[in-house]
Amino acid sequence: MVSQTKRLPEWMPMVERCTDLDGEDGIPGYTRLVSGFMFPQEDGERSWIKERLVSMDSTSYTYVYKMEASNVGLDGSVNTLRLVDYGDDSTLVDWSFEINPLEGASEDGIIDYLGFLYKSCINRIAGALEAASKKN
Repeated sequence: MVSQTKRLPEWMPMVERCTDLDGEDGIPGYTRLVSGFMFPQEDGERSWIKERLVSMDSTSYTYVYKMEASNVGLDGSVNTLRLVDYGDDSTLVDWSFEINPLEGASEDGIIDYLGFLYKSCINRIAGALEAASKKN
């Protein structure tokens, strides 16, 4: 669920749309356009990010995306997500974000916001997995 672009809005509530731009989902080089309200804009417009898949490793449940262009000032940032199975229905979500300093932005503010964003997504992943297990 987490690695499939078409399912991104299921677990990232602030994403409204995810559009294929180039390549094949899950294959490095794949490019997508993500839009929604991920990062608040002063003019109230939706944020958008063009991302390129750098790597995907289904055996280690890891993927890496690089933000190539955006209207949020995060161009060049790298987003890595890795799921680690601890058994006993326990999974660690290791999510990291490498960004260049943003002019006029406080590092603590960015860390706090990304922490809030990631926690809301992780809660949605947990909810989706729980719902799927009840169906089985």
